[in-house]
Parts: sequence; structure tokens; C-alpha cells
Amino acid sequence: MMATPQKDIELSPVNPENSGRKISTDKMNLPVQDEEDVIIGRFRKISSAKSMAATNGNIQYPSEIKHDVDLESGLQFKTKEAEKEKLLVPSNGDVKATRSPVTKSSFRDTEKPSRFKDQPSSTRFQDMEDKHSEATESAGEDSDDPLTTTDTKYGKSFRHFTREALPRLDNYRNVMSLHAVPRPTLDELHNASLSRKPGQTLEKDLSMPSLPSSSVKFGWVKGVLMRCLLNIWGVMLFLRLSWVVGQAGVGQSVLLILTTSVVTTITALSMSAISTNGVIKGGGTYYMISRSLGPEFGGSIGLIFSMANAVACAMYVVGFGESLISLIPETAYMVSKSWDQAIYGCITIVVLTGIVVVGLEWEAKAQVVLLFILLAAIGDFLIGAAIGPKGDEEVAQGFVGFNMTVLRDNLGPDYRVFEGVQHDFFSVFAIFFPAATGILAGANISGDLKDPSSSIPKGTLLAILLTTISYIVIAVVAGWTVVRDAGGGVQDCVLAGTCAYGLHHSNDVIRLVSAWGPLVYGGCFAATLSSALASLVSAPKVFQALCQDKLYPYLEFFAKGYGSNNEPVRGYALTFIIAVSCILMGGLNQIAPLISNFFLAAYALINFATFHANITKPVGWRPTFRLYNTWLSLVGAVVCVAIMFVVSWVTALVTLSCLLTLYLIVSYRKPDVNWGSTTQAQSYKSALSSVQHLNRVTDHVKNYRPQILVLTGFPGERPILTDFAYLITKDSSLLLCGHVIQNPTSHRTREALTSRAYHWLARRKIKAFYTIVDDTPLKDGASALLQASGLGKLKPNILLMGVREDWESSTRQELVDYVDILHKALDVHVALALLRVEGGVRAAAALEPELAAYLAPAPRPTPPANDSIGESIKDSKSTESLNIHSVGSSLSDLSGPGSPAPLRVNQHPETADANTDTNGPQKKEKEERGGLSALLGRNRRRVSSFTSVEQFTKRQAGTVDVWWLYDDGGLTLLLPYILSTRRAWAGCPLRVFTLANNNAEMEIEERNMASLLSKFRIDYSALEMIPDVSKKPKESTLAYFDKLIAPYMTTDDSNDPTGITEADLLAARDRTHRYLRVRELVSARSAGARLACVTLPMPRRRLPAPLYAAWLRVLATAAPRVLLVRGNHAAVLTYYS
Repeated sequence: MMATPQKDIELSPVNPENSGRKISTDKMNLPVQDEEDVIIGRFRKISSAKSMAATNGNIQYPSEIKHDVDLESGLQFKTKEAEKEKLLVPSNGDVKATRSPVTKSSFRDTEKPSRFKDQPSSTRFQDMEDKHSEATESAGEDSDDPLTTTDTKYGKSFRHFTREALPRLDNYRNVMSLHAVPRPTLDELHNASLSRKPGQTLEKDLSMPSLPSSSVKFGWVKGVLMRCLLNIWGVMLFLRLSWVVGQAGVGQSVLLILTTSVVTTITALSMSAISTNGVIKGGGTYYMISRSLGPEFGGSIGLIFSMANAVACAMYVVGFGESLISLIPETAYMVSKSWDQAIYGCITIVVLTGIVVVGLEWEAKAQVVLLFILLAAIGDFLIGAAIGPKGDEEVAQGFVGFNMTVLRDNLGPDYRVFEGVQHDFFSVFAIFFPAATGILAGANISGDLKDPSSSIPKGTLLAILLTTISYIVIAVVAGWTVVRDAGGGVQDCVLAGTCAYGLHHSNDVIRLVSAWGPLVYGGCFAATLSSALASLVSAPKVFQALCQDKLYPYLEFFAKGYGSNNEPVRGYALTFIIAVSCILMGGLNQIAPLISNFFLAAYALINFATFHANITKPVGWRPTFRLYNTWLSLVGAVVCVAIMFVVSWVTALVTLSCLLTLYLIVSYRKPDVNWGSTTQAQSYKSALSSVQHLNRVTDHVKNYRPQILVLTGFPGERPILTDFAYLITKDSSLLLCGHVIQNPTSHRTREALTSRAYHWLARRKIKAFYTIVDDTPLKDGASALLQASGLGKLKPNILLMGVREDWESSTRQELVDYVDILHKALDVHVALALLRVEGGVRAAAALEPELAAYLAPAPRPTPPANDSIGESIKDSKSTESLNIHSVGSSLSDLSGPGSPAPLRVNQHPETADANTDTNGPQKKEKEERGGLSALLGRNRRRVSSFTSVEQFTKRQAGTVDVWWLYDDGGLTLLLPYILSTRRAWAGCPLRVFTLANNNAEMEIEERNMASLLSKFRIDYSALEMIPDVSKKPKESTLAYFDKLIAPYMTTDDSNDPTGITEADLLAARDRTHRYLRVRELVSARSAGARLACVTLPMPRRRLPAPLYAAWLRVLATAAPRVLLVRGNHAAVLTYYS
């Protein structure tokens, strides 16, 4: 995306004659005599538009900001009409102005009302032209406005004088936010090449419709506190708490309640820390966990949490149906008890769904009514306990009023068999704990809260405190006023085992104690319906947020919202279907522990998220809520997992299995999201720690790993080099793709190239890094990569390049630069590897057209013999255009259109054998024989005869021949061995060729070499000693070599340091003959090899670059695929254990 030009702007001049009407000061409520107020008011009104000048008018400015809307949800905007008149403050005290939209500064504190809210004002931004300055001066002479009578520049906001953006909230919003305001980019400020066009207004489209007003938002009381209270005060309060007291006694019941509260409080503290570490959007629990621990954890817990809420809604409705059916006599059943219960449940779920579909505002009103009923029921119980039993019947049923004897009897535990299960503290705890699983009710509607960061901590913690106190009070009162066993008038029911009343036997204790029993039924109904409502709202909200993030396939249908509140109507429908299905199926008692475990898993992950964030300590972890502790959060997570197994170890395993399955699905799909999770921070911290630790580890030859810097340019431009390098480093060592660009490259271009490079590497499943060096010659760029690449011990120790194919047509300076790169690598003790394949390594035709056009080498005119590469390529200083030619940093195959084809000369039988077809169905291109003049006359683009995949990554027949001429530390032998271990090369036997020192002792030397290879544990199929390497090469080979170096020959008295003199040839004659002889031997023995690995000739400083390049040429063309290797003479092989 191209940068939008910036504009130099200024406030339009004020002309008093353009004002047609007067506005009385009493209507404006403005003391016009106060000139300072007028100045401040105008400055505030124009500051908003001025401060946004750099955005090119991409947003609309606030017309009116109401104080009852949520400031966190963003400002309200509406379109601004084209202004017609200017503001005028005449000297007579009357303010003249025409009607124009009222604008306010978006940067002024919106909670503080402005004294100038009724004052009309309008501003316009124009170019800083002289004619506007003149108009301003004339306006200043005719006006008594203090802004224009002194100096017009004081009437402009500070934003007018700079292109910089002032620190504002909108600059830091998410880029997808409607109210986001991008600050000027670094390129716009640094290059200073952009300007605003004359007459361009701040608004790009004045006809843009105004944005809708904010949706209904809840405060912390109605949005969090009430919902948590209603969810925690469930049916457990009325039906099970008295039984818990009977089993555990008053003392252990209080301990049990406090233990539950400690777990929920720790979770609430952790949740408060997360919710105050930035703005919380819709999704509640899912949003907090996913943004903290990443999409894998968030997606898995979000899906099962949504399902748990949907099923819990059905469970609460079934509880309501059971309570209702108990009040109906059997004679009034429509069908049967079970079917009537299902019918009432379905009717109830229809009504509740209708309430939430109408809107959360109606649902909130219903929750208020239910809360009052609940509070009345609790008060009714306490009043009844204070009044005492109202008759002998209540006393017979176990309610005796406040009695210290009863309290002493009920203080200790009395665990008994109930429903066939012998209970203890943990089993009773497992039954009671689901009563505390409502602390997330407020957080689950975080998107509908005015200020989630403030509301969630206050509402949740206060709800836990109030419910804990109420549970303890009710438990103590029940244990103080009701006996454990009562027969309802039957004597000695304990001995007879026929007791039907008392704490142990009756679930109707709360109604028995209450002053008016029916109100307790109302409280029980309110508890079930409020919990069902909360679950019915939570499930679709969380599920909608999950679907919007597209973590799982086929769920995007449920992401759509409707209305101003973005209601998940489709989610409501899905929850309704699930709930009705569960109601009709029944058997919810069996899945109730699973639901509790789902909630506990969410609690555990919330605690772990806080612990993990505090341990990794990312810079962005700055919660404003401080009352949490790192290790306390970890304890909370561990306790939650432990409680999962206490509740039911079977369902705990099922829960963990579901989490693991969903986690693996998200991990496999790798959704394209980046939320800055703590797992990302942990990855960085772990990597940094590992690198620092590795730096303290002493190198050892047994742990040697080939770490390769491969000069590929763009990786997809030379895929053969990239694939070959990855075959060596695959999953075990460092691979770095280097790209040298001669011309300056903009940051945007670098980012685009880097992104495409990593995309290409990921598509090919290659694990490598990619780095660019620009605005430097090839030699200097390669030198920079050699010296600066890597980190600590993770730095390249091998430089891999392609053999230069167009060296005969290159300038002498280019050859010098090429050889200097080799010298530089050896100077820093980096090993060398040069790869040459028949047809070349360049395959830019497979790239996208625009990328290939960008990377294509620039056409190069034929330069003089001693021209440098800098003189043959035009220096481009453009930083915005993509027409910057990328010079291939591999220094191989630089022959684009118009460059010569590679030389292939078959002058004698041995080299002819080397050029036979050995690649199966792929037929090689037949090259013409001829001299250098014919070679230079060709004008066609060379195309690789094999694709990268066919060359190295597919199984092919052939051998891997190692020509280990000189001992370089063993790298010449190690690299082919590593290749032979890869799957695509497993069927290629290793053959070793080495030079014999003494022809008379050939057998001894061969046995010694075989012993050495055996100790190195190198599997080979054949070993051959070469005795006649010192033999003079054939005349045809000598003639071929002479033809190669002929263009670079010069006289002995020449001062050209890049030429080859007769003295140079004479001094290097023996070495030249030796390498020509090696060429003949390689051509004869390795013509059919899949790869020939030959020791690279050592480049000497005083050796002319063209002569050394000729040696490389004769060796690299000896076989279809040749790898020239020279280690840094440090041992990479050892036979010690």
C-alpha cells in the first residue's frame, strides 16, 4: 500500500464580512468580554481537526458526545457538512456567525463539560500558500478578534506546525478499530517527500453516513455483581446446604465453604489481573485465556466452556421443572411426571430464550426481579429462624429454634451413607463445590460492560464476599436450629432407621425454618431461572467470540451478530436446540460432574495464565490490579485440577482429553492470529536463555553441526541452492539464506521480500532464516553477512554459493569480487562450498511474475575489459519504487536475458563421457561445441533442465562420489555422508576417491584409508586410490583451458592486477596441470554420479582471480552435478568416543 501524501495545512482566515447574522450572547451563555476564554475555546475546537491532519481525513470528528455512553467503546462520530462561514468576534461584543456544525476536540477530556459547547465553530485546512497568508493578514486588520489582530499563527493549533503526531489514545487503537488513527509512518517523517495537495479538506468523503450510536452497556453492579450473586446463589443454597451441614457438621461446613471461597477468590484475583491488563472485549473467559495463553488454550477452553454453559442451562431448567412438579398433585399431571417435567422445562426455555433474544436490557430487568425474590427468600429464612418454631409439628420435624445443645451436637461431622455412598469430607466437598461456579457470569458478558477492566474485579470479588458470608450464616443458623434426625412425631426413628426429617434426611429444611414457606419456593425458582438465564446468555456470547476468531472450521456461521448490541441470535438458537435436546433426553445428573469439571478447567487456566504472564514477564504485562500473587495463582491452578479429580476422576480425564483434542486441532490448523500471548513471550525467553546457555558450552568435534550461510538471493529464485542446503541442515542445524541488493531498498520493500521469502520457505517446509543486505556492492554485502550473521554460537561456519556460470562474460572486477568473497570467508575461518548443476541453479520462472520482474538482473551493457561492476550498473536512489534490481547474491547464474549460456566443451573422450545422459527420463539440453566467441554470441535465457525437486529431493539412482584430494578437516567427506542419510539419497552408495602418496605403497595406503573411514564410522561402497594425478593432462584439455583464459591474458609489464601474465601461468603450472588432470579423472569416473564432491582448490592471495576462476570452471564442469568443498582445516570428524 503506497503512502498517502502528507499536507501542509493551516486554518482558514477569518473574514468578518462573511458573517450574516448576529447571535446574542445570552443564547450562547458566553462572556464575550473575556478574550482569554474565546481564545481557549477556539483553540480547543480546532485542535481536534488539526491534530489529525496527518491521517489525510480518514476519520470523522465528534459532533456531540453524550456522557451516558461508554467512553472505552470509542467516540461517537458523524459527518461534518461543508463549512460556509467563518467565526467572528466583533469588537462590539456581539458574536456573529452562521449556523454550522458544532465540533469539539476529540482530545479534550470528554467527562469535563466545555464552557464553549454552544459556540458554533468551523475550521478548514488548506495549503500554506502566500495568497492565504495575505488573506489572513487582511482579515486580521478588519477584525477585533485577538487571534487575528495580533498574529494569525497563534490561532492555529500546535499540530499545524509539525507533521509529528501528538500522543493520543486513538493512535494506539487496534488497526481494525473504527476509531483508530494511524500516526505518520517513519518513512513519511524521515524521507519528508510527501506533502498535502492544495484545497484538500480533512474529510475525504463528506457524504459518509454517521456511525451508529453506542449499544446498551452495563455498569459493574447490574452487569457483574448481580449476575454473579444470582449464579452463586443457586438451588444448592435451598436444597443441599442443610444436608452438607448434617454430614460435615457446622465446623467442617464452614471450613468447606471457606475452602471453596479461597479457590474462587484466587481465581477472581487472577481474573482481575488479566482483565485490568488492557481493554477486555466480548468473549469473557475465552477472550482472557486466548489473549493470555494463545489460541490453542483459548480455543479449547472456549468451545467446551460454551458447551458446558449450554448444557448447564438445561440442567437449571430441569431443576426448575423438578421444583415445580413437586407442587403439582399427581391428579393434575398432563401425561406423567417425567413428561410433564419435560414439557414445563421446554416452555420455560422458550420463555427465557425469548427474553434474551429481545435484548440484554430485558434480561437484566428480569435478573433484577429474580434477585429481589432471592434476597426475600434468604431474609425469610433468617426471620423464621429468629421467630422459632410456630408449632409442635415443626418441632417434631426437627426445627427447635436456637439451641446451644443442638449447636454442640451439630458442631462435629457425622458422615453417613447417603444414596448408597459412604460420604467423607471430599465427597461432600465435590457435591457442594458446583455452587461456587458462578463467578464467571459477569466476565462472560465483558463485551456488554461499560468498563470491563473496572467492573469485573469489583463485581466478582464483592459477589464472592457476600455469597460466602451468606452461605456461612445460613449454614451456622441451620446447624444451630435444626437437629440431624427427626421422625416427625415418630419416637426412636434413629434406631429404627425411619427418620424422614432433619438435616440428614430432608431437603426441605430451609422452607421448614422460614417464616413463610412459599417464599422459599419462589427463591428456589428464582435461583434456577437466574442461573439458566446467565448460562443462556454466556454460552452464545462466548461461542460468538470464538467463531469470530475462526479457530475451528465450519463455525463462522455463528459469528454474525444482529442489532446495535451485536446479539448472537444464531448462537441463541443453537443453545436453545442443545438445551431442549438435553431436557428431553434427561439423565443430567450423570453429566453434572462433567459440567463442573469444565468450569474448573476454565478456572485452572485463568490462574495459570496469570502465573505464566508473571513468570515470563513480557513488557506488556502491566495490570493495574495489584492484589494478586504469582505463586498464589499457581497454587490456585493446581488446586482446581486437584478438585477436578476429587469431584470425579473419570470426568476429569474426559475433560483433559477434550482439552487436549481441541488444543491439537488448533495447533494443527495454525490459525492466522497474533494476540501477543504469554506463550509467545515464553518462546522468546526460552530461545534467548538457550542461546545464552549455548554460548557457555565449549565446542567439541563430536557435536559439530554444519551451519550454512547460503547466498541464494531470494530463496525461490535459486531453489536448488536452498533445497541442497536444507538437505544438509535439515532439523539439526542453522540455515541462513542471504540476499544482497546493490541499490537502496525501502523498509516496505524489505518487509515484503521477507514476508514472501518466509512464505515460500514455509510452503516448501524448509526451516531457514532469511536476511537482506542492501545498498552495498556484492563483495561488501557478502562480507557483512559473513561477519555479522548469527548470534553467539548460532553463526554460520559454512558459506555455500553457486559456481559462477557467466564468468567468461563478466568484467575482471566482478571476478575479483567473487574470489575476494572466498578469501573473506577463509579469513574469518568459514568453510567454503560451491555448487554447480548442469543447467544452472537459477529458476526465477517459477516465481510470481511481479516478484520475478523485481528480482530479474538489470540488463548490463558490455563494459570495457577493466570496468568495475559499479560502473556497469546504474545507481538508483529510489526508495518507493519496486523497480530496484536485486543482484543475485549467490553470485551464480547471473545471466538473465541477454547474458551468455553456460560453457560446456567436450574436447576429448573423457569429458565426452562426463556429458552423457545419466538422469533417466529427463533429457539434457545438447550444447554446441565452440569457442568463446560463439559462447558470447548466444542471447538466450538459460533454463534449468531439472527442477529443484527433481534435482535433490526426489529419489534417483546414482552414486555419491567423494574426491577427497586434501585433508581439510574432513568436511569434504562429512557433507556427502550427511546427504547419504537423507531419505531421497538413501539409495545412493558412497564412493571415496583419494590421492596416493607413493605408487609403490598403494596397497598399504588403501588399507590405511579404509581403516580411517572405518574408525570414522563412514559407510562407503568403494574406495579407490588415484596414483597418476601428477600425469600431464591431454592436449585437448590444455587447449580447452587456454581458450578459457585467453581473454584475460596480459603482458608481463602490464600494471593490470586483474590480468594473467605468463609469469603467473608459469608459477602455477604444476597446480594447473594437476586440476586439469583431476577434471579428466572426475569426468571419466563420476560421469554417472548423482553428485561429485571435490575438494576445492585453495585460493591464494597472490593468485590472479581469473586464473583461479578458470580452475573452478574446469573442476565444476567435470560432471553434471559438482560440489566443491574446502573446510576451515578444523577437525569435523573424530574416531574417539
